[in-house]
Amino acid sequence: MIDAPPRSAWLLLLGGLAGWLASVTLTVERIRLYTDSGYRPSCSINPILSCGTVMERPQASVFFDMPNPLIGIVGFSVVVTLGVLAVAGTRIPRWVWGGLWLGTLLGTGFICWLIFQSLYRINALCPYCMVVWVIIVPLLAVLTQILWGGSRGPLGVAAEWRWTVVAVYYAVVLLLVFLRFQDYWMTLV
Repeated sequence: MIDAPPRSAWLLLLGGLAGWLASVTLTVERIRLYTDSGYRPSCSINPILSCGTVMERPQASVFFDMPNPLIGIVGFSVVVTLGVLAVAGTRIPRWVWGGLWLGTLLGTGFICWLIFQSLYRINALCPYCMVVWVIIVPLLAVLTQILWGGSRGPLGVAAEWRWTVVAVYYAVVLLLVFLRFQDYWMTLV
């Protein structure tokens, strides 16, 4: 049984809520787009920030032709539930934290693939998807600390350097987004 530190518990809860809200909003936008061919999603702001463009691509429904945001709704519901329990001070079995860590690790890999697809195949960015891009790696960092903070070995080192990894991830993603769409960004100046 593991007690999550209060700061970690709150980060899980708030990050889970933000991811869940982004997933729900994107699901509602997608339903409205499919039921009304003339609908323009609220997140379609310009040629680059256009979730409508992203939603129309096959990458938006990778598993069993199910929209990706539904995966987010389910996954972030688990994060929110465990976050609420952790904030309440409930001791949670190590295997539950391990399962959440593994799911978040797989989710991080999936998000990295989606970032690549958005930048180099779809050529558009979805603002709600980017909320998930921002949240997933810090959630993984928090879970790594809960499970392996103070441990020895590679996972202990990962726990110790977790926020450096998060900062590098943000820097790389921002650089890739800037470089991929720099011609457009420069027209805004």
